[in-house]
Amino acid sequence: QVQLVESGGGLVQAGGSLRLSCAASGNRFSINTMGWYRQAPGKQRDLVATITRDGSTKYADSVKGRFTISRDNAKNMVYLQMNSLKPEDTAVYYCQASIVRVYWGQGTQVTVSS
Repeated sequence: QVQLVESGGGLVQAGGSLRLSCAASGNRFSINTMGWYRQAPGKQRDLVATITRDGSTKYADSVKGRFTISRDNAKNMVYLQMNSLKPEDTAVYYCQASIVRVYWGQGTQVTVSS
């Protein structure tokens, strides 16, 4: 059974930084795309950033230049470095991994105060 466990969320002031981590375990096959999504209260879950196994990245326009996604294939880890955080970045952040199917983590809360 594949499990994704996020960590690194918390409360930060606007302009601050946080680094999210996601550890995948239980997979028999290599992980293809990994990514981060977020969901604010009353809103749909939206893509933040994705990264393929060979390192190709994609970002939502709202986070370009502020967030950086990276991964360590040997450790089955994906990271999200978030800089210049804004109150509108407040949301639950979810890790996603595509293997044979898509898996989701349980989410980690990020709160940015103004």
